[in-house]
Amino acid sequence: MKTSGGDDGAKRRAGESAADRIEDGQVVGLGTGSTAAHAIRALGRAVDAGADVEGIPTSYQSRQLARECGVPLTTLEEATPDVAIDGADQVAGFDCVKGGGAAHAREKVVDAAADRLLLVVDPSKESGILDHPVPVEVLPDATPTVRDSVADLGGEPTLRAAERKDGPVVTDNGNLVLDCAFGAIEDPSELAATLSAVPGVVEHGLFVELADEVHVGAESVEVRTR
Repeated sequence: MKTSGGDDGAKRRAGESAADRIEDGQVVGLGTGSTAAHAIRALGRAVDAGADVEGIPTSYQSRQLARECGVPLTTLEEATPDVAIDGADQVAGFDCVKGGGAAHAREKVVDAAADRLLLVVDPSKESGILDHPVPVEVLPDATPTVRDSVADLGGEPTLRAAERKDGPVVTDNGNLVLDCAFGAIEDPSELAATLSAVPGVVEHGLFVELADEVHVGAESVEVRTR
């Protein structure tokens, strides 16, 4: 369930603002999505100008873009990211919902491994409280039981359908995605822990207490630091 909307200029300003934080010699987690893509392009320009950085991609999409932009790539086996730059579908404070591009499992692994996580968003993604449907990546055979568990928790799960092909979305990991609407999420930490404990759940899109900075691409970029 990709989120739409948001001014591309605002996304570009947010992405470039975070890319400006990257120092020579750092390893950078490369997030997925249209705003993170602007950061990857900015890093490519920096590399072209002589910067020494490496990227760890979180999806096929970010890997391909990084290659096109000339950003050297590495892996978690070879390096630990100093910083990660990633977008979000909704942000409240420093917590967010991710997974519109169905890459949240790999994004969370890389983002959590990084010393610092910089979220990049346009103003349309900000909210006073998280209420966006939470993407939940599930093992295909576990879809019925996870759906029942989400319903027991008061959520409304919907299997994400693919665009331009019949059938469901399949993640880079070969799994399916349930978009789970819970309404206003009063306690993101509690819901995150509960979803993680459901058998068959590979990963969910609640990123709680991971972000260190939020770059909001308004007319002038607003940077919130935790």
